[in-house]
Amino acid sequence: MTLSRYEIFHTIVQCGSLTKAAETLNLTQPGISHAITNLEKELGFTLLTRNRSGIQLTNNGERILPYIHDIIMTNEKIKQEAAAINGLETGIVRIGSFSSISIKWLPHLIKHFQSAHPGITLKLCEGDYTTLEKWLANGNIDCSFFVSPAPKPFQFLPLHKDKMVCIASHNYPLPNNEKLSFHEIEKEPLIMPSESWDNDIGLLFAENQKNLTIKFRVSDDQAIFAMVENNLGISIRPELTLANLPANIRIIGLETDCFRLIGMASKTNRSPATEKFIDMTYTWLNEEGFINV
Repeated sequence: MTLSRYEIFHTIVQCGSLTKAAETLNLTQPGISHAITNLEKELGFTLLTRNRSGIQLTNNGERILPYIHDIIMTNEKIKQEAAAINGLETGIVRIGSFSSISIKWLPHLIKHFQSAHPGITLKLCEGDYTTLEKWLANGNIDCSFFVSPAPKPFQFLPLHKDKMVCIASHNYPLPNNEKLSFHEIEKEPLIMPSESWDNDIGLLFAENQKNLTIKFRVSDDQAIFAMVENNLGISIRPELTLANLPANIRIIGLETDCFRLIGMASKTNRSPATEKFIDMTYTWLNEEGFINV
């Protein structure tokens, strides 16, 4: 068995197709297929099934994937450690993120990191909470911004408490108060993000023993703003998502201060390059006054 076959198998799983994997690795599709066939022969069982919808892992493939991922990660760490010993910096860090972080933090973080560590390549992967968790578990990404509670067995570094607020059009008929009670919000139609995004909001209402009256679910913050702007309902949003909030939408506090806790999730066997990115993330956020936990 060779490392190159492990890397081909891992890339196919990440890309979801032989064609995309071949393009990523700069190999021919027949070469990719041949490598997988030989790996399956060496292991003694089938790793992948091919059908019209693409590539799927077999049960045995799912069992073996974490071990192959660990081998690839160990090889990457060896390369990075060897480079560090020789006075060089190298490596790739694949970062998971969601839109509010990608807008508010990542442009500045990436600029600072690339200036300090030009030999390390950063790759950004955006997704919802469910997708980020899956990518991190499968090894598709090395670390990810995440909202607490982070699922086990990931390590979680708390970074920022993001305050939850209510948003409504200036023309929407609400009490003219600085804060709204959960009892008042419960009566109103809510414009909410898709279910894979609203873990923190669902927990917030469950903790206060209130029900959500959801009128619409949409996947984009700008779509939420547009619906709120047109008096179709109100919404509960974290403050970091309120970039480019239209002028005719007002922000109203909640009766009790509530937050989503944003942090950095990662596995324990981090590469040196990933460690450097996490360290710089914490340092930059602290210097900019975002660390509040």
